[in-house]
Amino acid sequence: MAEVPAADQLETFPNPNRTRPYTIEIVCPEFTSLCPKTGQPDFGTITYTYTPGEKCVELKSLKLYLQRFRNQGIFYEVVVNRLLDDFVHACQPLRCAVVGAFTPRGGITTTVTCVYEATAG
Repeated sequence: MAEVPAADQLETFPNPNRTRPYTIEIVCPEFTSLCPKTGQPDFGTITYTYTPGEKCVELKSLKLYLQRFRNQGIFYEVVVNRLLDDFVHACQPLRCAVVGAFTPRGGITTTVTCVYEATAG
C-alpha cells in the first residue's frame, strides 16, 4: 500500500543566508492525484514560491512527498490548500504561495492559488 503524504515527510535544512530575504521558486510539472468523483487521474504543475525563514525545504523529500498524492482521491482546492499547510508546518517560511495549475478536464482548466504570510509576534 502506498504511503500517505504527511508534513513530517518534508525534510529541511538551515537557511544559508538569513542576512536578507530572498525568494525560492520550485516548479513541479509532474504532479498527479485522482479525481475523488471519477477515480480518473488528474495532472498538474505545482509551483511553490517562498521566502525562507530559518529553514529551506530539501528538494528530494518534496519530490517524494508530492509523489505520495498519486493515489489520493482529492479535489484540486483541497490538495493545494493541503500542500501549503504541510509546507508551512515543515518549513515555517516568512511567506509562501502554492499554485496548482491543472490540465484540462472536459475542456476546462483550473488553477488554484493559496498564500501564507507569517504574522509578526
